[in-house]
Amino acid sequence: MKKILPVLILLLFTVNCFGQQFAQYNTGTLYDSFENLSQRSFIPDSSRKYAFNFFLPNLSVNSYLKGNAQVPLKTRAFSGYYTADNLKVGPGNVYNRVNANVNNYWVMFKVFTSLEGNSEVGVSLQTRAEGRGLFTDETVALYAGPGAFPKDHYDDIFNNTGTYQAYHQASFTYREKLSKKFAVGIKLSALMGIRYQKATVTSSSIDFDRANDAALLSMTGRYYLNYNPGPFNSHDYLPTFRNPGAAIGIGTSLRTRDNFNLQFNFKDVGFIHWSSRSTVYNFASADTIFNLSTSRRENNIYDAVKNIAKTNVTVGSFTTPTNGKFEVSANKQFWLDYDNRYKYSPTLILSKELFFDGFTAALVNPFQYKNYVVTLTTAYDNNRVFSLGGQFMIKSPNAEFFIGSERFLPTASTALAGLKSNSQINKNAAYTAVDLFLGVSFKFGPVIEHPLNASFIPTENSPGFIKRLYNRIFGKDNGD
Repeated sequence: MKKILPVLILLLFTVNCFGQQFAQYNTGTLYDSFENLSQRSFIPDSSRKYAFNFFLPNLSVNSYLKGNAQVPLKTRAFSGYYTADNLKVGPGNVYNRVNANVNNYWVMFKVFTSLEGNSEVGVSLQTRAEGRGLFTDETVALYAGPGAFPKDHYDDIFNNTGTYQAYHQASFTYREKLSKKFAVGIKLSALMGIRYQKATVTSSSIDFDRANDAALLSMTGRYYLNYNPGPFNSHDYLPTFRNPGAAIGIGTSLRTRDNFNLQFNFKDVGFIHWSSRSTVYNFASADTIFNLSTSRRENNIYDAVKNIAKTNVTVGSFTTPTNGKFEVSANKQFWLDYDNRYKYSPTLILSKELFFDGFTAALVNPFQYKNYVVTLTTAYDNNRVFSLGGQFMIKSPNAEFFIGSERFLPTASTALAGLKSNSQINKNAAYTAVDLFLGVSFKFGPVIEHPLNASFIPTENSPGFIKRLYNRIFGKDNGD
């Protein structure tokens, strides 16, 4: 991390993660059914009974960096040095924003359980990371050396904030079609926290001692850090119940008389209770950064910030929310030819983070020919970030593969910068992004057949659990 984004050392958190992946809406993939819970993943008389990803990762990475720090950080990451170009030192309140989301399904398994209820039961295991951060231009400029600062004293130029949260999520899902027009799904999850860090600097100052190539850094703020036995290493990524939590998701879909498919989703609303041996530092201290003009500058900045932040400690547990969302969408299908070979099925999505201020509107435009789907996605969020992406998918009733990016051009620019393209390294775009998702799954077992079409004894034809409960309370509706 020091070599990729050293500026984040000053914030004392790893790149944190909030984002969204919209292109899978209404695709009917196994991934779609675990994210949008009322969506079906099986097609009776076509699909086989079991769906599984065979432990092949279904991964989504969504991140961007917005602000003046893009060129300095890309220069450091890909060329090995800092530049203070584009950075504004001294005016204050010039912030850079870093957002990202990581979501990987290690296991996805579903079983079709009832023809009448069109019901599905599934289990999954995934790893997620989420968070966000704001940091000033001066934070990056400090890594370029004291020459970027014309004055000897500055106040409140390092007032940064950031959070990072990573956890495992083991889930049980159930989906049922209650009528021809209405379906519901639920997801119950046990969470196992991996890492939590939150740093907020409320006041800061720096005094440069140019004669001794040093600076006195002062900061006041609060730093949360979850407990780990010893230095954090790869073993700490293994699932444990040291930091337990829980989450719930609920989704419904309704088909209108005009054949619009409406979805309403509460996604992964939950909490994590971090160990009672975790720490909270209410710091108000100072430390000296030595050798600011030498190659040791990055390590010396890190050591000074660490010495400041890890003071005035309180040991105890704390509870944090997951990045739960509420989403509403509207979809409609259009056949573009008389032979029903070409289909266009746009989806409009509105997404709101429940515990944070994030809001995004997206329009997903999939064009399908037989088993091939090409999707164009546009999105705009409350941070004034416009995204344009695409997806390619091959989907049959019993196999599916997809790959894409929801920020295609900025992601391509970052990839070229990684290949040492100076034009892309020095490009100060609207934002810099790394955005990629891909997945694959298969279905196996007997074909799901209606009784009149069955070549063998079919799946039990009985109502699903929710429908049986509904019939018991309100009486059976013979009209469904």
